[in-house]
Amino acid sequence: MGENGLWLIGLGPGDLQQMTVAALDAARSADHRFLEGYTALLPPDELDCMEALIGSWEMRMRSAVETPDDLLSLAQSSKVALLVVGDPLQATTHVDLQIRCEELGVPCHIEHGISITTIVTGAVGLQSYRFGRQCTFAYPYGEYLPTSPLEIILANRERDLHTLALLDLDPTGMGEGEQHPMTPEIAVEVLRRMAKALEGDVESWTLVLCSDMGTDDARISVGSPVEISGIKGGRLHCLIVPAKLHDVEAAALKRWD
Repeated sequence: MGENGLWLIGLGPGDLQQMTVAALDAARSADHRFLEGYTALLPPDELDCMEALIGSWEMRMRSAVETPDDLLSLAQSSKVALLVVGDPLQATTHVDLQIRCEELGVPCHIEHGISITTIVTGAVGLQSYRFGRQCTFAYPYGEYLPTSPLEIILANRERDLHTLALLDLDPTGMGEGEQHPMTPEIAVEVLRRMAKALEGDVESWTLVLCSDMGTDDARISVGSPVEISGIKGGRLHCLIVPAKLHDVEAAALKRWD
């Protein structure tokens, strides 16, 4: 476990006790540990106990990961762990790191972790094979708001597929500094603005809000856009827009009314 190279290590969804044994061993044996802090977040109490669990670490934000010269230079002569909440290959950025390592001849190792996709599709009770393409709701930037997430949802619904919509963490879009996860209220407002731009109506839709999944504070809520918008509390959220429900799926969702 001590050879040089870059190790992409999944921390799981938000509870460090859900790391695999292999991920723990790799993190503990690393010479340098960096937590990737812009595609997903750990709860503050988990951050507080991480050093005791795996050793000292430093935060790295978007610029350091997307322009990883320093990271890869270190990995040529030492064992470098990039710690990622969820699964390390969930984000395209981390796949790009694999490619860069191959080009430079730097060994790249993967220790997978439980991803939000795995947890959400199972916990809610919708069939995993009925999920279509995922999307991300971005924060509006002034008057500009991309409608591609709603276009993905509509295309999935036409194919009778559910959609998992991840919610933006960074109002600035820069991926630097403190992150501010999108609230249910803002997420619904973004959905409405996209619908208005596309001359559509989403008010009759049923939405599923998944909050703080993979932690002791996990919560699932089902309701209309108005009802979901009014939900307070929670730290990290995502939305599911269901397609037409099978009987078992409908019964499963009733648990969260």
